[in-house]
Parts: sequence; C-alpha cells; structure tokens
Amino acid sequence: MRQAVEAGFRRAVPGEIRIDPFERIGSGWMLVTAGPPESWNTMTASWGGLGHLWNRDVCFVFVRPQRHTRGFMDRNELFTVSFFGGEHRPALEFCGSHSGRDCDKAAETGLTPFEPLRGCVAFEQSLIVLAARKLYIHDMAAEGFLEEAPLSLYPSSDFHRMYIGGIEEALIRDGI
Repeated sequence: MRQAVEAGFRRAVPGEIRIDPFERIGSGWMLVTAGPPESWNTMTASWGGLGHLWNRDVCFVFVRPQRHTRGFMDRNELFTVSFFGGEHRPALEFCGSHSGRDCDKAAETGLTPFEPLRGCVAFEQSLIVLAARKLYIHDMAAEGFLEEAPLSLYPSSDFHRMYIGGIEEALIRDGI
C-alpha cells in the first residue's frame, strides 16, 4: 500500500487546513475509516467536527451501533477522516448506503486506499486526510438530551457513540 507522499499529498499542521467544517462535513460529507491496511472499513458521515480540546487539535465523529465501521473503530487506536471534492459524491453516497459486511467499498467505488500513517487507511482521491488517535469515546443516551428535537432522530434508541481523536497526521492534496 502506498504512503502519503507517494499518493500525492503533503504533510501539514492542522491549522493550515482552511475549510468550512459546517459545509465540508454537514453538506459535503466525509469518510470515516478505521482499521489497518489488512482489515479496515469505511463509512460516510455528516455528523462530526474539528476543533481544539485538551491542548490538542482534534476531530470527532459519531457512529451508530449497527454500522459495520463501529467494530473497527472500537478495535483500533487510529482512524481517519477524509474529505473529497464534489466529483466523488457518488462514492460517498455508495459508502453511506452499503455495508462493508456485504461488499468491497473500494472496489465498488474505485477509491484507492493508502496508508497515511502506519496502521490506518485513507483514500488517494481525498483532498484532505486527518489521521487521528482515539482519545475518548462516549455513548450518547436519551437522558442527555435537553431538547426533544434531536431525540426524535433516534426512534429505535440506536444512539451514536462519539469518538474524539487527537490529530496525528494532516495531509493536503498537492496543488490545493
């Protein structure tokens, strides 16, 4: 599996990354990927964020219990979030509507996996990749909601698990 520089990325510090997280995550979506090159899974996500916590640059993502990626997130220390251009929207739609239990998402979408940091996977077609080490996990629960509106998004009580990761590697596609 190719390394980051070979895949056309340059290393950056997280503060160099100039994106609108509201648009990029909420509307543009991202792929959350966990597991080493020999056994990984990815899923599309539109809930998450970027910020600064515990004196570190962090990203945080949310994964429902029924998602195949959840087991990979729980078993591995590292995960990646990958951001793409609009031309890859069909790949993100596929990765959000099909389970890695049933198909090879990379083969089905044409996305090319690479290893941005030893022990984790991202995709060569990404514009930005953040590789993170898990720092904290938390299971959401009904009693934590202070308003009814968000709770209505969980009719089956399948609350997300939140993962906060310290960003260990930030990669930006050459030329952007």
